[in-house]
Amino acid sequence: MRYIAFLRAINVGGHVVKMANLKKMFEAMGFKSVETFIASGNVIFEASKSNNAKLERKIEAALESALGYEVATFVRSEEDIAAIANHRPFPENAMSQCAAYNVGFTNVELSDAHRKKIEAFDSDVSRFAAHGREVYWIRSVLQSESQFTSGKFEKELGIKATWRNINTVRRLVAKYPSRPTRR
Repeated sequence: MRYIAFLRAINVGGHVVKMANLKKMFEAMGFKSVETFIASGNVIFEASKSNNAKLERKIEAALESALGYEVATFVRSEEDIAAIANHRPFPENAMSQCAAYNVGFTNVELSDAHRKKIEAFDSDVSRFAAHGREVYWIRSVLQSESQFTSGKFEKELGIKATWRNINTVRRLVAKYPSRPTRR
């Protein structure tokens, strides 16, 4: 089964990791058909059908051992990624007219309590919506002009997240379309 791992703390904040090295680390974990996608910590790999949380723990432990720092990891199946890319959390005109549209990958199923805290981040320039384990964020200004930060999000909700532009998610779907499940 094909999975995509979204890694936090790869090639930001002084943590530089060459994609060829990252690929080798995943292969050393026993994963097959490993590829990286842009240099921001997106790794595509094949593994036996597994629980996403179990894969996340395995990858996090191996990367921390290899790199010497924590790398929060968020694993989704190719079917998950297609559903995320196709989800429409906002009116079409709001999504088409925004300056940026991002998806936050979290490590938990978002509860009603999480949703209330997420909605409290809404402002004149940013709107948020939660669905499953993802948070969708559109904004009408540059990120540097927004009051929202990932650190603030994690502190308020008590969960980890990593963010990707929706275009990255859609490009992953286009490059790695869902394959029929074998029985």
